[in-house]
Amino acid sequence: MIDIGWTSREVTRDDETVAVVLRRDFGSPIDDVWDALTDPERLKRWFLPVSGDLRPGGAFATEGGAGGTILTCEKPLLKVTYGDESSVVTVTLTGDDDTTTLELTHSVPIAMARSGAGALWVGPGWDEAFLALGLFLTGEEAQGRVTPEYGQATVAAWAAAIEASGTATAEEIETARQMALQQYAS
Repeated sequence: MIDIGWTSREVTRDDETVAVVLRRDFGSPIDDVWDALTDPERLKRWFLPVSGDLRPGGAFATEGGAGGTILTCEKPLLKVTYGDESSVVTVTLTGDDDTTTLELTHSVPIAMARSGAGALWVGPGWDEAFLALGLFLTGEEAQGRVTPEYGQATVAAWAAAIEASGTATAEEIETARQMALQQYAS
């Protein structure tokens, strides 16, 4: 079983958006993590193959996944739309020669997420990406690491984060939790 405690998870909501925020320290220098996030050859080895106009203002697509527009791509900040113009993913790196902290914020309009329970639609997927990136940076393979048990654990962690945030009712959380279990733990 893989420990999911290495990532901090938080759900926020304001008058317009709901966001998931993940933070994790990686035992790699900031330049290595940045390169893993922005070099298409490295990105496809832990995330998905990406194609398109890979510069600020350009459109991109991930193989078998969503696409979007690159809004900012200047170390240490990567900001893209993902799947929809109003779905924004922001990645910020901080660190030194030994450790990099990666913070990812994925925000969507309240109309799209409905409540903080919407975090269960994307949070476990970002957990899987963080797992794969961490393994990639240490030279390990992620294949076979995302088991149904891992999916159950990450869904439970996100349900707890939503409950702690006070951004959704118990009923909304349970409905989203059941849907997330079907997607991430089957």
